[in-house]
Amino acid sequence: MFSSKKSVLAVMLCATLWSLGGLFIKLVDWPPFAIAGVRSLIASLILLAFIRKPRFNFTFPQVAAAVSYAATMLLYVAANKTTTAANAILLQYSAPVFAAFFGWFMLSERPSIEQWVSLVFVIGGMAVFFMDRLSPGNALGNGLAVASGVTFAFFSVFMRMQKDGSPIESMLLAHWIVVLVALPFILAGPRLSTGPATLASLAVLGIFQTGIASILFAVGIKGVTAIQSMLLAGLEPILNPVWVLLATGERPGPNALVGGSVILIAVTASSMVTVRKARRQAALGADQQA
Repeated sequence: MFSSKKSVLAVMLCATLWSLGGLFIKLVDWPPFAIAGVRSLIASLILLAFIRKPRFNFTFPQVAAAVSYAATMLLYVAANKTTTAANAILLQYSAPVFAAFFGWFMLSERPSIEQWVSLVFVIGGMAVFFMDRLSPGNALGNGLAVASGVTFAFFSVFMRMQKDGSPIESMLLAHWIVVLVALPFILAGPRLSTGPATLASLAVLGIFQTGIASILFAVGIKGVTAIQSMLLAGLEPILNPVWVLLATGERPGPNALVGGSVILIAVTASSMVTVRKARRQAALGADQQA
């Protein structure tokens, strides 16, 4: 199934909102799991307000998508604590590689030529983007980051399995799982600060960066393949420095500019080609029916 323009735009906007995380998480002086738990709690309320009457059928794709997304969020937080931030995000965004093969074998969605080409350029662009900030890091942290890439790819596949249903309930379940896992860390940890900046940052993280982003991904995945959703999500790490630049004036280096440009061009070109194919297929179908 080819992607529609609206689906592509929904996932791109989702990636844009996800990219706010790096900036606002830094403004919250809490343990990572506590941040993840409160963020998911707020996000779940946003999703409930949007869905109103969730339909939980507890099918394998619904539960598997929830577990894999919850695992992605928790593994990424843990990776950030045990390796460098650059290593964590780069290794997590090995996800398109896994999604290409998982989607192929589990959904029979064979990546198109433009998606294979885009994948190569995205991987290369990501390597250039983080070239100055990569380090050997911690083996455990790097392993957790790779694991988060695998679970992120599985998440896209299991969400895609629900393209004819209602995948948004998987997002709601995922956030509840994160809340349950994080609750002991919140209760047993030190007293958490609740200043205006902290509360405002948590509100942005819960409402926009996670809540509305979850809705957009659930809507977008209905019209894009698993690999394309991961390619579009690759916009997230290259947008992080944009928000840092606007907020602090910290300018990205030349490698970041080059790598980010490569990723942006590759993802945009791939999406444009795929959307055009969808229009041609739709037009051909209309002609055949006529």
